Amino acid sequence: MNGIKRAIAGFFDFLQGIVAVAAIMVMIYLFIMSPQEISGSSMTPTFTNGEYILTNKVIYRFTLPQRGDVVIFKSPKNKDVDYIKRVIGLPGETIQLKNGQFFINGLPLVENYDYNKPVFGESYMHEGDEIDIPKDQYFLIGDNRPGSSDSREFGPIVLEDFIGKAFFRYWPTAKTGIVKQGTYN
Repeated sequence: MNGIKRAIAGFFDFLQGIVAVAAIMVMIYLFIMSPQEISGSSMTPTFTNGEYILTNKVIYRFTLPQRGDVVIFKSPKNKDVDYIKRVIGLPGETIQLKNGQFFINGLPLVENYDYNKPVFGESYMHEGDEIDIPKDQYFLIGDNRPGSSDSREFGPIVLEDFIGKAFFRYWPTAKTGIVKQGTYN
């Protein structure tokens, strides 16, 4: 009988350990980082359909997004859908699209990463328009400029809709590593 009691006690100790680990994993997922699957081609060539990344969900509680950050945010069209784009315009800046080139505060945006051209205006931002980015909002663009639904279509995104910053690609394994953020001259 002692053997059965020890076996039952051991089982419950094991079960308690499993529950504790699961609780920790849920807390990490909800508050610290989460996996994301890239769906679509709006960030090609940086990311392709079916790749998996980890999102840092706490960084923007301590720092503000910077130009070049690859961010995950709630779609302005459907809050149940997450988008991934690159920050190119910051709060208080003026952004313009002229002859397929972005200008920030009148200066051309020189981007030192691969992206697909040409760049066209959309329903929110038209060729030649100057747009002032409101406080706490960011202008986000896909790296696949001709095939991206982004701020050119739906306007700047409020910081509260940001989920986090892409920081690590873990699938496919051939591309595993830290996500390179954009750099600018």
